[in-house]
Amino acid sequence: MMAPTLKPIVLTAALPYANGPLHVGHLVEYIQADIIARYYRLIGRDILFCCADDTHGTPIEVKAKQEGVTPETLIARYAKEHKEDFDAYLVSFDSYYSTNSPENNYFADLIFAKLKKNNLICTKDVELTYCEHDKRFLPDRFVKGECARCGAKDQYGDQCEHCGNTHNPTDLKNPYCTICNTKPTVKKSKHHFFKLSTFSDQLRDWLTTNKNLQKEIVNQQLTWIDQGLQDWCISRDGPYFGFKIPGEEDKYYYVWLDAPIGYISSLANALGRDVDKGLDRWNASDIIHVIGKDIVYFHYLFWPAILWGAGLNVPHTILTHGHLVVNGEKMSKSRGTFITARDFLKLVTPEHVRFHYASSLSRQMQDLNLDLKDYEAKINNELVANISNFVYRTLSFCNTKLDSKLTIVADKTQLAKWTASCRDTLDLYGKYELREAVKKILSISQEGNAYMQTKQPWKQDAKEANETITLLANLIKNLAIVLKPVLPFFAEKVEKQLGLGALTANDLDTVIENRTINKAEIIYQKIEPITIAEDPFSALALKVGKILSVENHPNADKLYVLRVDIGKETRQLCAGIKTYYTPDQLLGRNVVVLSNLKPAMLRGVESQGMVLAAELAGAVKLLGAHHSEPGDHVGIGDITAGKSQITIEDFQKITLTTKDKNAVYGGKPLKTAHETVSVDIVDGAKIR
Repeated sequence: MMAPTLKPIVLTAALPYANGPLHVGHLVEYIQADIIARYYRLIGRDILFCCADDTHGTPIEVKAKQEGVTPETLIARYAKEHKEDFDAYLVSFDSYYSTNSPENNYFADLIFAKLKKNNLICTKDVELTYCEHDKRFLPDRFVKGECARCGAKDQYGDQCEHCGNTHNPTDLKNPYCTICNTKPTVKKSKHHFFKLSTFSDQLRDWLTTNKNLQKEIVNQQLTWIDQGLQDWCISRDGPYFGFKIPGEEDKYYYVWLDAPIGYISSLANALGRDVDKGLDRWNASDIIHVIGKDIVYFHYLFWPAILWGAGLNVPHTILTHGHLVVNGEKMSKSRGTFITARDFLKLVTPEHVRFHYASSLSRQMQDLNLDLKDYEAKINNELVANISNFVYRTLSFCNTKLDSKLTIVADKTQLAKWTASCRDTLDLYGKYELREAVKKILSISQEGNAYMQTKQPWKQDAKEANETITLLANLIKNLAIVLKPVLPFFAEKVEKQLGLGALTANDLDTVIENRTINKAEIIYQKIEPITIAEDPFSALALKVGKILSVENHPNADKLYVLRVDIGKETRQLCAGIKTYYTPDQLLGRNVVVLSNLKPAMLRGVESQGMVLAAELAGAVKLLGAHHSEPGDHVGIGDITAGKSQITIEDFQKITLTTKDKNAVYGGKPLKTAHETVSVDIVDGAKIR
């Protein structure tokens, strides 16, 4: 019986938004997808790896206005930058395109028309947030507020990043316009809706029978189906940068309609910009999507339903990864851990990043930690000490001791064992278990190191030494093959040193004998520790505190001893403010406390932190956060609280001052989740 013919593959990664640079978190997905693409090419599968810039939506239009350029100019700039960054990290797209393309407009109109023909589009009058100040309806990403389900603050109008709930902007509590910060009103507007609820049963069946979907994601989607799927608004009011809906005056396709359609238009681009070939290939292929966990609703529910409604092929596999944290914390611009892909290139070698990410990626949806100390150890102890050094040690010995000549493989049994292990590695790639594939490669390489150490060819006679090195050269050849998806540059260097052309999975069984190799060269050497500069403010742990009691210090005339509630605990603090405040003025007052100051004995009484005050020209005023709760974090931007204790000398190196009766750092006001920290003193006072 003939083996079944395998379908061609269309592999996609989520489309990066064209209003900013790529960062190290983005790279996780594209490196993961690229490794998968290179694996399929290695084993001879017909695959096209497609992606595009996501170019539509109000954020693009607004940013272009802010920069004084057209949206087309803005997206062209980021398209160029994104492609250059992808090339730098060896991401090998067959097509990297744009959603602002004629092909994408064609497919969006085609799919919309098919949905309409199949009675899957309806129109409704909807209440939308409207900014009277800016005279415009506010799309999802231009409204923020509190999530109606979990209460998380500063959530956008489409989805809560904290609990994953999808909602409408009008569902938010205490909403505000992200353009001008004013409270929006509500106005009615007629919009087009996709009848997502029609596909509830079909989606449930697909989710429960498709074994190529991750179980933990499936369970989440089933919960949403159980709660009842809502019809999906797929149009937006102008002004809007996108495709106008045919027959409408000022209505445009919502970006989440035409963005995933960009997968199909990018596929058409790979096929000579032929839309018919693009559709045919899409419908004939196994579709594999690689996405982040923040967009699962769109890809597991909305997108398959749209495709079914238009009579098109739905995804075969959706591989969902977690988010990237840096040194165990969420990426932060202010802490210096929000690192662009381009800036990271100044610190790292791209293949090292690929190796590190691959070592953490699996079929499960787990967050990844870019711990820079772990990164250094992994590169030095695994990639360099285990793999790279083994290759150089073996081939350079052949150069210097054996006149660069290989003879025969005498121990065919050992080679067969290693070859079988390499085939197992390829199987792990095929299961998308990249972490396990890397572990397997390291194990095989370690076996090669141990074999050489046991045989000690430097002590063998010429014949035995040649046979040992020839066997190890064949192992190195096979290691190069299984490393190709992760380290294509490294593998190419090994091929060149062995005097071989481009290898494929079929070459695992090829034995190289009776030949001369080229000069061995060290491919990778140990790296130095990588450091990123953090903002000094990130060392501080500032909290709102409420003064519970005020006592005179027994041994100091100018000090009070305060008991202060800082949320989960009560602290004893000594404060030199007796000259400026009476106990009655302090009792029950909210203040700002430096909670991670190393405890100190002040005139015989322990002080477990410090109350912050501003001082200028003899005046001293306490910082206030009168509408906040004890324990609320005080900070700027997305800086998280410092975790280590600091000394008073450390604190004095950080310049906090006052402006417009607010406490500021680097020109930015200190804030809690509820308010800006105030202080009743003139500008320029030093905070201590």
